[in-house]
Amino acid sequence: MKLTWRTGALTVCVLGVVAAAGLLSAHVFTTSSTPAGVRCPQDPGVALECYEQYYRSLVDRQGVAAAFADLKAEYPADAQMQRLCHAITHAIGQAALRKYSGVAEAFRHGGNACGSGYYHGVLQGVALTLGRTKLMSDLDAVCAGIPGKERKSLDYFNCVHGLGHAIMAVTDDDLFEALRACDGLTGSMEQNACVNGVFMENLIVDGAHGGHYSKYLRPSEPLYPCSAVGEKYKTECFEMQTSYALGVVQGDFAKVFALCAAVGVPYRVACYQSLGRDAATISLDQVPGTVARCALGTDREQQANCVIGAALDFVYYYHSDGQAKQLCAAVDAALQDVCRSTTAKVVGVF
Repeated sequence: MKLTWRTGALTVCVLGVVAAAGLLSAHVFTTSSTPAGVRCPQDPGVALECYEQYYRSLVDRQGVAAAFADLKAEYPADAQMQRLCHAITHAIGQAALRKYSGVAEAFRHGGNACGSGYYHGVLQGVALTLGRTKLMSDLDAVCAGIPGKERKSLDYFNCVHGLGHAIMAVTDDDLFEALRACDGLTGSMEQNACVNGVFMENLIVDGAHGGHYSKYLRPSEPLYPCSAVGEKYKTECFEMQTSYALGVVQGDFAKVFALCAAVGVPYRVACYQSLGRDAATISLDQVPGTVARCALGTDREQQANCVIGAALDFVYYYHSDGQAKQLCAAVDAALQDVCRSTTAKVVGVF
Protein backbone atom coordinates (compact mmCIF):
# COMPACT_ATOMS: atom_id res chain seq x y z
CA MET A 1 0.00 0.00 0.00
CA LYS A 2 1.52 3.31 -1.04
CA LEU A 3 1.48 6.08 1.55
CA THR A 4 2.42 9.53 0.34
CA TRP A 5 1.88 12.64 2.39
CA ARG A 6 1.80 14.62 -0.83
CA THR A 7 -1.75 13.33 -1.29
CA GLY A 8 -2.70 16.29 0.87
CA ALA A 9 -1.22 18.79 -1.52
CA LEU A 10 -4.28 19.45 -3.61
CA THR A 11 -6.29 21.22 -0.96
CA VAL A 12 -7.34 23.62 -3.66
CA CYS A 13 -9.81 21.15 -5.07
CA VAL A 14 -13.29 20.87 -3.86
CA LEU A 15 -15.54 23.11 -1.83
CA GLY A 16 -19.17 23.85 -2.32
CA VAL A 17 -19.52 24.70 -5.98
CA VAL A 18 -19.78 21.80 -8.42
CA ALA A 19 -19.49 22.62 -12.10
CA ALA A 20 -19.35 20.43 -15.16
CA ALA A 21 -15.95 21.82 -16.06
CA GLY A 22 -14.45 21.00 -12.70
CA LEU A 23 -14.62 21.29 -8.96
CA LEU A 24 -12.06 23.82 -7.84
CA SER A 25 -11.85 25.96 -4.75
CA ALA A 26 -9.79 25.97 -1.55
CA HIS A 27 -9.61 25.09 2.09
CA VAL A 28 -11.15 27.89 4.09
CA PHE A 29 -9.74 30.02 6.88
CA THR A 30 -10.92 28.73 10.22
CA THR A 31 -11.52 32.10 11.87
CA SER A 32 -12.89 35.39 10.66
CA SER A 33 -13.05 39.07 11.54
CA THR A 34 -14.68 42.17 10.16
CA PRO A 35 -14.18 42.43 6.37
CA ALA A 36 -11.43 44.88 5.48
CA GLY A 37 -13.17 46.47 2.51
CA VAL A 38 -11.74 45.25 -0.81
CA ARG A 39 -14.49 44.73 -3.37
CA CYS A 40 -13.97 43.31 -6.83
CA PRO A 41 -16.45 42.69 -9.67
CA GLN A 42 -18.43 39.46 -9.60
CA ASP A 43 -17.75 38.86 -13.29
CA PRO A 44 -15.35 35.87 -13.29
CA GLY A 45 -13.56 37.26 -16.31
CA VAL A 46 -12.33 40.35 -14.48
CA ALA A 47 -12.51 39.50 -10.78
CA LEU A 48 -9.19 37.69 -10.53
CA GLU A 49 -7.20 40.53 -12.08
CA CYS A 50 -8.78 42.93 -9.59
CA TYR A 51 -7.85 40.76 -6.61
CA GLU A 52 -4.35 40.18 -7.97
CA GLN A 53 -3.68 43.89 -8.36
CA TYR A 54 -5.02 44.64 -4.89
CA TYR A 55 -2.99 42.01 -3.07
CA ARG A 56 0.21 42.56 -5.02
CA SER A 57 0.00 46.22 -4.08
CA LEU A 58 -0.66 45.32 -0.46
CA VAL A 59 2.43 43.08 -0.37
CA ASP A 60 4.52 45.85 -1.91
CA ARG A 61 3.32 48.40 0.65
CA GLN A 62 2.85 46.38 3.84
CA GLY A 63 4.27 42.89 3.34
CA VAL A 64 2.96 39.34 3.15
CA ALA A 65 1.57 39.19 6.69
CA ALA A 66 -0.68 42.18 6.01
CA ALA A 67 -1.91 40.64 2.76
CA PHE A 68 -2.84 37.35 4.45
CA ALA A 69 -4.53 39.19 7.34
CA ASP A 70 -6.64 41.14 4.86
CA LEU A 71 -7.48 38.00 2.88
CA LYS A 72 -8.53 36.22 6.06
CA ALA A 73 -10.78 39.12 7.04
CA GLU A 74 -12.46 39.32 3.64
CA TYR A 75 -12.86 35.62 2.97
CA PRO A 76 -16.01 34.72 4.97
CA ALA A 77 -18.22 37.30 3.24
CA ASP A 78 -16.89 37.13 -0.32
CA ALA A 79 -17.97 34.10 -2.35
CA GLN A 80 -15.90 35.15 -5.36
CA MET A 81 -12.80 35.37 -3.19
CA GLN A 82 -13.52 31.91 -1.82
CA ARG A 83 -13.64 30.53 -5.36
CA LEU A 84 -10.44 32.30 -6.39
CA CYS A 85 -8.53 32.02 -3.13
CA HIS A 86 -5.80 29.71 -4.41
CA ALA A 87 -5.13 31.90 -7.43
CA ILE A 88 -5.09 35.02 -5.22
CA THR A 89 -2.43 33.47 -3.01
CA HIS A 90 -0.44 32.73 -6.17
CA ALA A 91 -0.37 36.49 -6.75
CA ILE A 92 0.72 37.13 -3.15
CA GLY A 93 3.58 34.67 -3.61
CA GLN A 94 4.67 36.27 -6.87
CA ALA A 95 4.73 39.69 -5.21
CA ALA A 96 6.68 38.28 -2.26
CA LEU A 97 9.44 37.04 -4.55
CA ARG A 98 9.86 40.58 -5.84
CA LYS A 99 9.88 42.03 -2.33
CA TYR A 100 12.23 39.60 -0.62
CA SER A 101 15.66 38.30 -1.57
CA GLY A 102 15.08 34.96 -3.22
CA VAL A 103 12.99 31.84 -2.78
CA ALA A 104 14.18 30.87 0.71
CA GLU A 105 13.48 34.33 2.14
CA ALA A 106 10.06 34.48 0.48
CA PHE A 107 9.20 31.05 1.91
CA ARG A 108 9.96 32.29 5.43
CA HIS A 109 7.12 34.79 5.11
CA GLY A 110 4.58 32.33 3.69
CA GLY A 111 1.63 30.27 4.83
CA ASN A 112 -0.40 27.23 3.75
CA ALA A 113 -3.79 28.93 3.37
CA CYS A 114 -5.83 28.18 0.26
CA GLY A 115 -4.00 25.05 -0.76
CA SER A 116 -0.47 26.44 -0.27
CA GLY A 117 -1.00 28.71 -3.26
CA TYR A 118 1.50 31.20 -1.86
CA TYR A 119 4.41 28.81 -2.35
CA HIS A 120 3.27 27.92 -5.85
CA GLY A 121 3.13 31.64 -6.62
CA VAL A 122 6.69 32.18 -5.38
CA LEU A 123 7.90 29.55 -7.84
CA GLN A 124 5.79 31.01 -10.63
CA GLY A 125 7.49 34.31 -9.84
CA VAL A 126 10.85 32.58 -10.26
CA ALA A 127 9.74 31.34 -13.67
CA LEU A 128 8.60 34.79 -14.75
CA THR A 129 11.85 36.33 -13.51
CA LEU A 130 14.25 33.81 -15.02
CA GLY A 131 12.37 32.98 -18.18
CA ARG A 132 12.06 29.59 -19.77
CA THR A 133 15.65 28.98 -20.88
CA LYS A 134 17.34 30.00 -17.63
CA LEU A 135 14.80 28.20 -15.43
CA MET A 136 15.12 24.95 -17.35
CA SER A 137 18.92 25.09 -17.43
CA ASP A 138 19.30 24.33 -13.70
CA LEU A 139 16.07 23.22 -12.05
CA ASP A 140 17.94 21.70 -9.10
CA ALA A 141 19.28 25.11 -8.07
CA VAL A 142 15.86 26.69 -7.55
CA CYS A 143 15.02 24.89 -4.30
CA ALA A 144 18.59 24.26 -3.12
CA GLY A 145 18.34 26.93 -0.42
CA ILE A 146 15.13 25.66 1.17
CA PRO A 147 15.72 24.10 4.62
CA GLY A 148 14.74 20.48 5.11
CA LYS A 149 15.87 18.95 1.83
CA GLU A 150 17.52 16.01 3.58
CA ARG A 151 14.40 15.06 5.54
CA LYS A 152 12.01 15.97 2.70
CA SER A 153 10.27 18.65 4.76
CA LEU A 154 6.93 20.18 3.84
CA ASP A 155 8.63 23.43 2.83
CA TYR A 156 10.99 21.55 0.53
CA PHE A 157 8.11 19.59 -0.94
CA ASN A 158 6.17 22.83 -1.52
CA CYS A 159 9.17 24.21 -3.39
CA VAL A 160 9.72 21.33 -5.78
CA HIS A 161 5.95 20.88 -6.14
CA GLY A 162 5.77 24.58 -6.95
CA LEU A 163 8.34 24.02 -9.68
CA GLY A 164 5.69 22.01 -11.49
CA HIS A 165 3.43 25.06 -11.46
CA ALA A 166 6.35 27.23 -12.59
CA ILE A 167 7.22 24.95 -15.49
CA MET A 168 3.62 25.03 -16.65
CA ALA A 169 3.86 28.84 -16.63
CA VAL A 170 6.83 28.88 -19.00
CA THR A 171 5.55 26.11 -21.28
CA ASP A 172 2.17 27.76 -21.90
CA ASP A 173 0.47 25.03 -19.85
CA ASP A 174 1.68 22.27 -22.15
CA LEU A 175 1.20 19.35 -19.78
CA PHE A 176 3.24 16.75 -21.65
CA GLU A 177 6.18 19.09 -22.17
CA ALA A 178 6.07 20.10 -18.50
CA LEU A 179 6.12 16.47 -17.39
CA ARG A 180 9.23 15.82 -19.45
CA ALA A 181 10.87 18.89 -17.93
CA CYS A 182 10.29 17.57 -14.39
CA ASP A 183 12.43 14.58 -15.35
CA GLY A 184 15.37 16.99 -15.35
CA LEU A 185 15.32 17.23 -11.55
CA THR A 186 17.70 15.08 -9.53
CA GLY A 187 15.93 12.62 -7.23
CA SER A 188 12.73 10.62 -7.49
CA MET A 189 10.97 12.59 -4.76
CA GLU A 190 11.81 15.83 -6.54
CA GLN A 191 10.61 14.53 -9.90
CA ASN A 192 7.38 13.17 -8.44
CA ALA A 193 6.62 16.36 -6.51
CA CYS A 194 7.21 18.44 -9.64
CA VAL A 195 4.93 16.17 -11.66
CA ASN A 196 2.34 16.48 -8.90
CA GLY A 197 2.49 20.26 -9.33
CA VAL A 198 2.08 19.98 -13.09
CA PHE A 199 -1.10 17.93 -12.73
CA MET A 200 -2.44 20.28 -10.07
CA GLU A 201 -1.84 23.30 -12.29
CA ASN A 202 -3.63 21.53 -15.13
CA LEU A 203 -6.74 21.41 -12.95
CA ILE A 204 -6.40 24.96 -11.66
CA VAL A 205 -6.23 26.48 -15.13
CA ASP A 206 -9.48 24.87 -16.22
CA GLY A 207 -11.52 28.04 -16.42
CA ALA A 208 -11.84 28.56 -12.69
CA HIS A 209 -9.36 31.40 -12.67
CA GLY A 210 -9.83 34.21 -15.14
CA GLY A 211 -11.16 32.12 -18.03
CA HIS A 212 -7.93 30.11 -18.31
CA TYR A 213 -8.69 26.71 -19.82
CA SER A 214 -6.72 23.49 -20.06
CA LYS A 215 -6.25 21.57 -23.29
CA TYR A 216 -5.88 18.37 -21.30
CA LEU A 217 -9.25 17.84 -19.60
CA ARG A 218 -12.25 16.08 -21.14
CA PRO A 219 -15.71 16.01 -19.56
CA SER A 220 -16.47 12.91 -21.62
CA GLU A 221 -13.42 11.17 -20.10
CA PRO A 222 -13.16 12.41 -16.49
CA LEU A 223 -9.90 10.61 -15.69
CA TYR A 224 -8.03 11.96 -18.73
CA PRO A 225 -5.09 12.79 -18.99
CA CYS A 226 -4.23 10.01 -16.52
CA SER A 227 -5.31 7.49 -19.13
CA ALA A 228 -2.85 8.96 -21.66
CA VAL A 229 0.32 9.81 -19.72
CA GLY A 230 3.28 7.47 -19.34
CA GLU A 231 3.31 4.85 -16.60
CA LYS A 232 5.76 6.76 -14.41
CA TYR A 233 3.40 9.73 -14.23
CA LYS A 234 0.14 7.90 -13.60
CA THR A 235 0.21 7.72 -9.80
CA GLU A 236 0.70 11.47 -9.43
CA CYS A 237 -2.02 12.07 -11.99
CA PHE A 238 -4.58 9.91 -10.23
CA GLU A 239 -3.67 11.60 -6.94
CA MET A 240 -5.14 14.78 -8.44
CA GLN A 241 -7.70 13.87 -11.06
CA THR A 242 -10.65 12.85 -8.88
CA SER A 243 -11.27 16.51 -8.10
CA TYR A 244 -12.02 17.15 -11.76
CA ALA A 245 -14.00 13.92 -12.09
CA LEU A 246 -16.22 14.92 -9.17
CA GLY A 247 -17.01 18.15 -10.95
CA VAL A 248 -18.01 16.30 -14.09
CA VAL A 249 -20.43 14.02 -12.19
CA GLN A 250 -21.83 16.79 -10.00
CA GLY A 251 -20.15 15.61 -6.83
CA ASP A 252 -21.36 12.01 -6.95
CA PHE A 253 -18.73 10.13 -4.95
CA ALA A 254 -20.21 6.73 -5.76
CA LYS A 255 -19.71 7.37 -9.48
CA VAL A 256 -16.09 8.39 -9.02
CA PHE A 257 -15.39 5.37 -6.81
CA ALA A 258 -16.63 3.31 -9.77
CA LEU A 259 -14.39 5.22 -12.20
CA CYS A 260 -11.40 4.55 -9.96
CA ALA A 261 -12.29 0.86 -9.69
CA ALA A 262 -12.07 0.56 -13.46
CA VAL A 263 -8.51 1.93 -13.46
CA GLY A 264 -7.10 -1.29 -12.10
CA VAL A 265 -4.03 -2.16 -10.08
CA PRO A 266 -1.87 -0.39 -9.01
CA TYR A 267 -3.26 3.05 -9.77
CA ARG A 268 -6.72 2.65 -8.30
CA VAL A 269 -5.19 2.99 -4.81
CA ALA A 270 -3.99 6.50 -5.64
CA CYS A 271 -7.39 7.26 -7.14
CA TYR A 272 -9.21 6.17 -3.97
CA GLN A 273 -6.81 8.14 -1.77
CA SER A 274 -7.39 11.19 -3.94
CA LEU A 275 -11.11 10.80 -3.29
CA GLY A 276 -10.32 10.77 0.41
CA ARG A 277 -8.68 14.16 0.10
CA ASP A 278 -11.72 15.40 -1.77
CA ALA A 279 -14.03 13.97 0.90
CA ALA A 280 -12.12 15.90 3.56
CA THR A 281 -12.04 19.12 1.56
CA ILE A 282 -15.73 19.13 0.64
CA SER A 283 -16.49 18.43 4.30
CA LEU A 284 -14.34 21.40 5.36
CA ASP A 285 -12.08 18.93 7.17
CA GLN A 286 -14.83 18.05 9.59
CA VAL A 287 -15.21 14.47 10.72
CA PRO A 288 -18.90 13.60 10.08
CA GLY A 289 -19.02 14.60 6.41
CA THR A 290 -15.67 13.02 5.66
CA VAL A 291 -16.68 9.72 7.25
CA ALA A 292 -19.99 9.69 5.38
CA ARG A 293 -18.36 10.30 1.99
CA CYS A 294 -15.68 7.65 2.43
CA ALA A 295 -18.41 5.21 3.48
CA LEU A 296 -19.79 5.46 -0.07
CA GLY A 297 -17.01 3.13 -1.19
CA THR A 298 -18.39 -0.30 -1.98
CA ASP A 299 -15.61 -2.44 -0.48
CA ARG A 300 -12.88 -2.27 2.13
CA GLU A 301 -10.17 -1.30 -0.36
CA GLN A 302 -12.14 1.72 -1.49
CA GLN A 303 -13.12 2.80 2.00
CA ALA A 304 -9.69 2.20 3.55
CA ASN A 305 -7.83 4.20 0.94
CA CYS A 306 -10.40 6.97 1.07
CA VAL A 307 -9.79 7.18 4.82
CA ILE A 308 -6.02 7.20 4.22
CA GLY A 309 -6.36 10.15 1.84
CA ALA A 310 -8.64 11.97 4.27
CA ALA A 311 -6.30 11.42 7.22
CA LEU A 312 -3.37 12.78 5.22
CA ASP A 313 -5.41 15.84 4.33
CA PHE A 314 -6.48 16.41 7.95
CA VAL A 315 -2.84 16.40 9.09
CA TYR A 316 -1.83 18.69 6.23
CA TYR A 317 -4.70 21.11 6.85
CA TYR A 318 -4.46 21.34 10.63
CA HIS A 319 -0.68 20.80 10.90
CA SER A 320 -1.53 18.50 13.78
CA ASP A 321 -2.60 14.92 14.33
CA GLY A 322 -5.37 15.81 16.77
CA GLN A 323 -8.21 16.11 14.28
CA ALA A 324 -6.95 13.12 12.29
CA LYS A 325 -7.12 11.03 15.45
CA GLN A 326 -10.75 12.13 15.86
CA LEU A 327 -11.38 11.01 12.29
CA CYS A 328 -9.78 7.64 12.99
CA ALA A 329 -11.95 7.15 16.07
CA ALA A 330 -15.09 7.85 14.04
CA VAL A 331 -14.59 5.52 11.07
CA ASP A 332 -15.64 1.89 10.99
CA ALA A 333 -13.69 -0.26 13.43
CA ALA A 334 -12.12 -2.23 10.57
CA LEU A 335 -10.58 0.98 9.21
CA GLN A 336 -9.23 2.48 12.41
CA ASP A 337 -5.82 0.80 12.43
CA VAL A 338 -4.88 1.90 8.92
CA CYS A 339 -6.14 5.41 9.68
CA ARG A 340 -4.02 5.65 12.82
CA SER A 341 -0.90 4.21 11.20
CA THR A 342 -1.24 6.65 8.30
CA THR A 343 -1.54 9.57 10.69
CA ALA A 344 1.51 8.46 12.68
CA LYS A 345 3.65 8.08 9.54
CA VAL A 346 2.81 11.45 8.05
CA VAL A 347 2.83 13.72 11.08
CA GLY A 348 6.63 13.56 11.34
CA VAL A 349 7.16 15.66 8.22
CA PHE A 350 5.83 18.71 10.02
